[in-house]
Amino acid sequence: MEILGIDVGGSGIKGAPVDIDAGQMLAERFRIPTPIPAKPRAVAEVVAEIAAHFNWHGPIGCGFPAVIRDGIALTAANIHPRWVEKKASALFSEKTGCPVLVINDADAAGIAEMTFGAGRGVSGTVLLITIGTGLGSALFTNGCLVANTEFGHLQIRGKDAELRASDAVRKEKDLSWEKWASRFDEYLVMMEELLWPDLIILGGGVSKDAEKFLPYLTVHAKVMPAQLRNEAGIIGAALAAQSLVSNLEYLGIRS
Repeated sequence: MEILGIDVGGSGIKGAPVDIDAGQMLAERFRIPTPIPAKPRAVAEVVAEIAAHFNWHGPIGCGFPAVIRDGIALTAANIHPRWVEKKASALFSEKTGCPVLVINDADAAGIAEMTFGAGRGVSGTVLLITIGTGLGSALFTNGCLVANTEFGHLQIRGKDAELRASDAVRKEKDLSWEKWASRFDEYLVMMEELLWPDLIILGGGVSKDAEKFLPYLTVHAKVMPAQLRNEAGIIGAALAAQSLVSNLEYLGIRS
C-alpha cells in the first residue's frame, strides 16, 4: 500500500510516496524550503505543491513540528505562532484535495524507527530524540507511543534544552563536535535520570555524523543513530496515516 508522507521542518518541507508495508520511499524525496514566515496558508501551499509534484490523489500523512491533538496544532515552538489552535489537517486537506492525517513530527520519526529501524523488536522504554532546528522527542513503552512528549523544551541552565543543544545551535555558534556533544550529553543525562530508557535513538540530520559525537556521550543507556535517518519523518508520517485508509474503506471510498 502506498501513502504520501510529508515532513514539515523548520528549514525544509519534504515528501515522498511510501510503501508502508516495506517501510521504503518509492521515489526520491522532494524538498522545498520552509516559507519565511511559516504562516499556515504559506506552509499549506508548499504541502500542496509537494502533493502535486507526485500527482498525488490519495491519503497523506504529515509530520508537523507541534503538539497535535485531533489534527489541531496546540503549540508553535518552531513554526509561526498563528498555527496555535489551527486545524492543520483540515487546512492541508483543503489545499491538497486529499485526506490528511497530521502527527507530531518526532512521533512520526519514532514510529518509523520502531517499525523498520533501530527500535524494531526492542521492548522496554525507548526514547528517540530528533536533532535539527530544535530537539524533538518520541517515547515508547513496550512499543506503545506516548504522544506529544516535547522533551526538547525541558529547562537546562534556565533555557529550553533545544536552545542549548540543537543542531541549529551547533551551527550558529560554530561549535566543534566535542563541545556540542558536551551540551547534548548534559541533556541526555537529564533525560536518563527522568525516564531510564533501555535504548536512546538519535535521529535528524546529525545522525549521519554519529561517529563524530557518540564517543563523547556518557549516558548508561544504549545509544544508536537512527537507521532511517532523514527519511524517518516521511516514512513514519505515512505509517501513521494508515487509519485514513481504513476509514475510507469503511465508507466504501477507494483511495
